[in-house]
Amino acid sequence: MPFVLRNRLLLGTTIAATAFAAGITTVQADFALSERYTDNDGDLVADIPEDESQWLDPDTLVFAYTPVEDPAVYAEVWAGFLEHMEEVTGKAVQFFPVQSNAAQIEAMRAGRLHVAGFNTGSNPLAVACAGFRPFAMMAAEDGSFGYEMEIITYPDSEVREVEDIRGRTLTHTSETSNSGFKAPTALMASEFGMTSGEDYEVDFSGKHDNSVLGVANQDYAVATVANSVKNRMIDRGVIDADQVEVLYQSDTFPTTGYGTVYNLTPELQEAVQEAFFSFDWEGSALAEEFGRNGEEQFIPISFQEHWSVIRQIDEANGVEYDCN
Repeated sequence: MPFVLRNRLLLGTTIAATAFAAGITTVQADFALSERYTDNDGDLVADIPEDESQWLDPDTLVFAYTPVEDPAVYAEVWAGFLEHMEEVTGKAVQFFPVQSNAAQIEAMRAGRLHVAGFNTGSNPLAVACAGFRPFAMMAAEDGSFGYEMEIITYPDSEVREVEDIRGRTLTHTSETSNSGFKAPTALMASEFGMTSGEDYEVDFSGKHDNSVLGVANQDYAVATVANSVKNRMIDRGVIDADQVEVLYQSDTFPTTGYGTVYNLTPELQEAVQEAFFSFDWEGSALAEEFGRNGEEQFIPISFQEHWSVIRQIDEANGVEYDCN
């Protein structure tokens, strides 16, 4: 792989960890783009190349949604939106069912993925290493947005409170996931005084739906998940609400960020943005699926502002990104 996520697990020893536990979101973590990209305007996002020979103008735009659940479910959910993008951009648009965050980031870095929704935790890696330029997020009608990280178990589990995780195994989703790994790892240290790998063991399920199903079926004793995924699975009848119990719920985090690869032509990037912000949600498959979380529109966002707390959590976890 051309990029490596390194986690030094310097937990509970940094200002960022303390600030995260207190709900402070103004501290900026250190962040740098790969040497492949420039950031002359200082917005922490790769600039569009000045050299037109570096621009991409594909006949078919490839779109991928973050692999939080079965990609087959979301191909149908996004179909109507992608038809709208075709009308606005004048390009054919293809849904790319990625199986992992790493595969999604590598596809964009290699120029095979042009438009994407990257999950909360993998946004910084996508921005730094793949030239991802996020510009939109789903939100409620009043503009509010976000989800919470939850630590869940099953009824009659031996884990009745967070302290009971000590000496046991906590199941995460993947190292690039905010709610599935980064946030709970920082929180376990800063709020509960437990260090990953020392006070409790960890394993990884791969995806949020795997973790939810694993707990519901009592394969995992306790897991960290995004409650937005869990709630949609309950609403679809994948699991029953009484199969899981919530031990802890965090403050609210930003949701999936949507954007383009940095070197699409400027005109095409503008057209893609127009497709997002002009989409009519009423009666759409997106509204049916994501309306379960109260989301009804796309709103403009800034990586520099809206992902401040996520970069802060990365700093608290001692995360380093090697994009070479």
